[in-house]
Amino acid sequence: MTSTPTFKPGLILHGGAGAIHRSTLPPDLYAKYHASLLSYLRSTKKLLNDGARAIDAGVRAVSLMEDDELFNCGRGSVFTSAGTIEMEASVMVTSARSDSNVTNASDTMKRGAGVICVRNVRHPIQLAKEVLVRTGQDENGNLVPGDGEGQDPGSMHSQLSGPYVEELARGWGLEFKPDEWFWTQARWDEHQRGLRKPNRECTSGSGLGLGYDYPSQGTVGCVCLDQWGDLAVATSTGGLTNKLPGRVGDTPTLGAGFWAEAWDVESRDSASQPEDMRYLPQSGQLPFRNVGFSKSVWDMTLADCMPDLSLLFRETFGAEPDTNINTHSPPEQSFTDQKSRPVRPRKKRRAAAVSGTGNGDAFLRTAAARTACAMVRFSEQTISLGKAISAVAGADGELQRSAGRRWGKTSEGQGGIIGIEAAIDEDTIGDSGLHRGKVVFDFNCGGLFRAWVEEDVDGRDIEHVMVFKEPY
Repeated sequence: MTSTPTFKPGLILHGGAGAIHRSTLPPDLYAKYHASLLSYLRSTKKLLNDGARAIDAGVRAVSLMEDDELFNCGRGSVFTSAGTIEMEASVMVTSARSDSNVTNASDTMKRGAGVICVRNVRHPIQLAKEVLVRTGQDENGNLVPGDGEGQDPGSMHSQLSGPYVEELARGWGLEFKPDEWFWTQARWDEHQRGLRKPNRECTSGSGLGLGYDYPSQGTVGCVCLDQWGDLAVATSTGGLTNKLPGRVGDTPTLGAGFWAEAWDVESRDSASQPEDMRYLPQSGQLPFRNVGFSKSVWDMTLADCMPDLSLLFRETFGAEPDTNINTHSPPEQSFTDQKSRPVRPRKKRRAAAVSGTGNGDAFLRTAAARTACAMVRFSEQTISLGKAISAVAGADGELQRSAGRRWGKTSEGQGGIIGIEAAIDEDTIGDSGLHRGKVVFDFNCGGLFRAWVEEDVDGRDIEHVMVFKEPY
């Protein structure tokens, strides 16, 4: 790990999104959410400022929220239709630094991991972290033996579920709690009301409960950027109120409810276009017209299982993929502009991490988290993460469109996404002072509980806690 900080830490939390309105959010209840989110924001910010790694800070923030009955995760989780509690959580890491400079926070054999149908683990987010870091292999791919005391060193699986992963948790020494510890009156009342409703449907997972008739939308998440340029996303939920037992949501599913990735770009060393960056294709990849896509054989196979996003790209960026290209540029070839002027490439690296909350099935159907990051990575223009998130989770975005005629009639498609993007010029990494990440978010529903830190014009850190578009 480098001894000199490269970035000023960045941080954003979310505590649920959905049909939240002033009429169903009285001041005393809002005050409780505000106090909790502000407390967790401040403690996590202090950790990051003291040099904590992004993954450690993010997991701790979510662990605190898992113990808070306000949120639909951990102790405050909603019930299934069978009256049980099944929790999900995930973590993912990446780094704005190159492979030769990354820290241990992102130098892992797996970048993301999720746990599913967890019953009695006090902090599912800590279990997700253990699944991430315990690969069962060394850096050369050799199997790592156990310690002789029954502790499994892990596996290369990125998703594990049910009693199997709970057994691993016991061997790893994670804390367990009985069913009674997770039971709360507010969630039980919410569960019972749902069962009594005719033609009931699952509500996407933050029932404020506490005596208020409020739909459950409380999946929590944290995105962190640490001093070393590493990003981490941590997300945890109890799922949908009265969901069917065994249901798997977006929170533990890579690319749906969470995502983090970094990539190299070339920046044209031109005073007229200082921010014009393009994706560096790897050998065997094909460029796409206008939007700068590079498509590998794996991508083409995966594309058969993904939604058609050509309309979204055309309306958002004024371009669509070219499917009739049969040539490629070798990796060593420098890009030129439309007039074929030679340019001097300068290596830059971009990174993004996002966490979603809302109607999980819609996030799954649109691969929402990965879709937003892919828009940033593969567009020929320099698309910001904020603009991409709006195209997915903002008004009239991909999540809303996925609901079709059901939009506004059910909770389908409702949700929001938070994230952080970062960029670094590795040729001048030590000459430009501390770099800054950019905190972004958007949502298409009544409200998104969120807390974040950003700089004002004088460089001072300003704390924000909000639920609506405008202040409460």
